[in-house]
Amino acid sequence: MLHAKETLRKMYSVAKGYYCGGLAAPNPFPAWDLRHSLNPSRKAPGFVNPCRARSYAHIAESSAGQEIVIALGSNVGDRISSFDRALRLMKDSGIKITRHACLYETAPEYVTDQPRFLNSAVRGTTKLGPHDLLKKLKEIERDIGRTAGIRYGPRPIDLDILLYGDSQISTETLTVPHERIHERQFVLAPLVDLLGSSADDHMEKSWHSLSKCSGGFFDVWNELGSESLIGTQGIKRVMAVGNRLLDWSERTLIMGVLNLTPDSFSDGGKFQEVEAAIAQAKLLISEGADIIDIGAQSTRPSATRLSANEELERLVPVLDAIVKIPEMEGKLISVDTFYGQVAAEAVKRGATMINDVSGGQLDPSILEVVAELGVPYVTMHMRGDPSTMQSEQNLQYDDVCKEVASELYTRLREAELSGIPLWRIVLDPGIGFSKKSRHNLEIINGLRSIREEMGKVSLGASHVPVLLGLSRKRFLGEICNRADPVERDAATVAANAAGIMNGANILRVHNVRCGVDTAKVSDALRMVK
Repeated sequence: MLHAKETLRKMYSVAKGYYCGGLAAPNPFPAWDLRHSLNPSRKAPGFVNPCRARSYAHIAESSAGQEIVIALGSNVGDRISSFDRALRLMKDSGIKITRHACLYETAPEYVTDQPRFLNSAVRGTTKLGPHDLLKKLKEIERDIGRTAGIRYGPRPIDLDILLYGDSQISTETLTVPHERIHERQFVLAPLVDLLGSSADDHMEKSWHSLSKCSGGFFDVWNELGSESLIGTQGIKRVMAVGNRLLDWSERTLIMGVLNLTPDSFSDGGKFQEVEAAIAQAKLLISEGADIIDIGAQSTRPSATRLSANEELERLVPVLDAIVKIPEMEGKLISVDTFYGQVAAEAVKRGATMINDVSGGQLDPSILEVVAELGVPYVTMHMRGDPSTMQSEQNLQYDDVCKEVASELYTRLREAELSGIPLWRIVLDPGIGFSKKSRHNLEIINGLRSIREEMGKVSLGASHVPVLLGLSRKRFLGEICNRADPVERDAATVAANAAGIMNGANILRVHNVRCGVDTAKVSDALRMVK
């Protein structure tokens, strides 16, 4: 990754161009740029002096609430639980969290003989004044167990005000912007996540003007090394799964499909019995699956929808049996459902991830349920439901990648606003769902552009893992003239390889052995400089 540093520095010039009237930064590089060749030829527009932000003296004039950025850090105890509790306590204190950064595991700085940190940041609004906000954050730190200790030393939680409205504050107890933003990669990476490259946001323009750099915080981050740092020992972007951290950038992960339905298009009826399902789960794991995705409801076109109770009748006996087998040690169990009730019961019985093909559209309660459960959430793009998704209306796109990006980002935002942090969200562009064959192909080739479109409004959203579920789909059969889904494994390999090269992080497959080999070869190719 370090070999890409110089190219990435050049690309960050795209994010420059800060004017009083707006920030011209159309395409600062999203997550996929770490893996793929980049075009460094674009030149940044010129600069003029940035707008001057308000001083602390003007803060009291606003009564509508201030937009804020708060940094989070922890390196003692259950770091993930400390973050979760801090978010809840902030919410209870009247701080409305509107956006999350990604989650980073970082090496300690200043005092290096201590455990690694988790770092992130949140963006939100508050009606608390800056010093009242600081007081509230210190109360939250104490509630979570922080006591006096050495400066820069170990702590269960650390909450810092990075930005408060468009104000500059300098008092004995508080300095905003935070005085050490410019030297800390573990602060800048989450902060940049909370910004968008298009800079249509007025507050973001003001924040950039506070950065002491003509190119805003993008330039500051670039000076430290930017995305070329991510994935090194100093800082890794991770996902919280239970009390574990998952670094999906190290290699492509494989999700093995286990359908418990009688009518799924590829293997319907084969694994309805508990014994058959267990045998298949063991096979998938032996072939290298990282995740087992259990589905008790068919989502093929025109499938009949089961009730939540009917779905649970199919799911529970198999799930209860699978969580007990020794082979599941170290593996993840995903449950493919769009019902909040099913999600809650599944996690209660040992599931560690929820895979929702509707992105919360078929049962909106699932978003708050998953937020409370604290598990990763796969949100997928689909228009309508399985019975209507292939209607003529739902198949209309002017630019499928741009529209999928926009609609999928809406799903992500609804999940975030419901309390699911960005660091627990996985995006699925929905291959075969509300798509014609050519749409599927355009999406596989256009995963980078989908990330780029999301990055215009949220760089953090452009970094989250992408799941690709195209295994044995009909469009592959149409291309290769293979009517039997089982005969589409070779076509699946080819399409998945293209998906990985374009930035997919997780493959959902029926044939795990083929999926593992596809990932290994594609990952090796990606690493060739």
